[in-house]
Amino acid sequence: MRPAIEIASTWIVLLLLVGIPLYGWVRGVKVYEAFVEGAKEGFNVAVRIIPFLVAILAAVGAFRGAGAMDALAKVLSPITGPLGLPAEVLPMAVVRPFSGSGSLGLLGNIFATPGLGPDSYAGKLGSILQGSTETTFYVLSVYCGSVGIVRYRHALAAGLMADFTGLTASVIIARALFR
Repeated sequence: MRPAIEIASTWIVLLLLVGIPLYGWVRGVKVYEAFVEGAKEGFNVAVRIIPFLVAILAAVGAFRGAGAMDALAKVLSPITGPLGLPAEVLPMAVVRPFSGSGSLGLLGNIFATPGLGPDSYAGKLGSILQGSTETTFYVLSVYCGSVGIVRYRHALAAGLMADFTGLTASVIIARALFR
């Protein structure tokens, strides 16, 4: 017997796949043509984003590859450790505003490290952090760069403040629940 949530999710997906095109057809929209036009527009956006995406990923890769990430974690860990942010999670907190995939890779390293793993405090904190923060620099460089916005200092300040708030909330929640 399948759980009710599985049955409901199957029907919801089916309703969306059939209901949206049916609603458009009833309203007189040429559904297939609208879909093709939207796909073409999405492809054009992807082509405009690629240079900015490559630039930010190369910068993050160079920072990690040069050993700067490990050096930064070593310098900051005496301060952040007592606050509830262990040295294992610190690189992830630094990379997260730049690259979601980079921080996910670091989280995978935490999970794979003997003595840590997903059930450790570091693994749980890293998981909360991954869901509580945004890739601020990535979003600004890719999306603002692709549409030609060059003055985004207020968006940067707001994004970094939100990232700091997410990091702080992650540490508070992890300490309250898992220490």
